[in-house]
Amino acid sequence: MLETNRNRIFVFTGPDGSGRKSVAEAVGQTFGMEKIVSYATRSPRPGEVQGQDYVFVNHDEYRAMERQGEFLESVEIDGQLYGIRSRDIEKKLDHRDSVYLILNHEGASILKQIYGDKVVRLFLYVDRPTAEERQRKLGLAEDVIAKHLNHYERELDYRASCEHAFENYDLAQTTFEITNTLETYLQRDLVDKD
Repeated sequence: MLETNRNRIFVFTGPDGSGRKSVAEAVGQTFGMEKIVSYATRSPRPGEVQGQDYVFVNHDEYRAMERQGEFLESVEIDGQLYGIRSRDIEKKLDHRDSVYLILNHEGASILKQIYGDKVVRLFLYVDRPTAEERQRKLGLAEDVIAKHLNHYERELDYRASCEHAFENYDLAQTTFEITNTLETYLQRDLVDKD
């Protein structure tokens, strides 16, 4: 069936502070794509909204969902649990050609293993001082920023594994570049008239 081949799962990944959320939401809006929201056991950060950024649950609720096999992927980072429910992806792909997620490299790798070529990983990055400064501007606690920066190099190393990588110092420019890149996946039947 042709439609199944067109299904795409776009994964925005990169170090904390790379701007992956801002870019993902701008690109998602441009294409009218739905976001798959992950579950998390941590507390919401300044500006985060329940059900929009994450579905925030406590550890007991999360573990119960995990025991019931609800999570497609589940990772633990700095003592907090994060996961994506398989039915959230399947349900949205039943009604839409494409969806997007914002994940760290572990989550992105797991999705790639499960869905193969349907998954397109879009890696965003900035230098370490910029990532640190952006997190400060968000109002994150210094200990949270320090934990994120502990993962910076490992997250950055994942760039080579991704299908596409974008330096993100200018939101509009990065959004434009990614939009053009995604056109090649989403509009395959268009003819270039150049």
